[in-house]
Amino acid sequence: MGLCRRHSLRPSGAEVFAPLGSKSGRFPPSARPAADRGFQFGDGIYEVVYVQDGRLIDAPLHMARLQRSLREIDILLPLSSAALEVVMREVLRRNRISTGLVYLQISRGVA
Repeated sequence: MGLCRRHSLRPSGAEVFAPLGSKSGRFPPSARPAADRGFQFGDGIYEVVYVQDGRLIDAPLHMARLQRSLREIDILLPLSSAALEVVMREVLRRNRISTGLVYLQISRGVA
């Protein structure tokens, strides 16, 4: 399951793209295959978390809604909500984001 996501906005407004959740745990180049079901059919979900002073605002509520949405369309998240929060915080740290958005897109992947 490919999990490339758009993660955050820099204060300047430039979008920062960073992929999440490869099986190897590496950060591969951000690209969504044209055959991705989320791209072709909207077969996926998104969640947006506001970042203020480098903190994910209401993260537990967003993670609960993310899990509920994924359950509704029968997609398994390949990592725990806690692990996903760690990855999001790392993306914020690497990109020096103190205020912005984390925009997660999770699709069923390539059919």
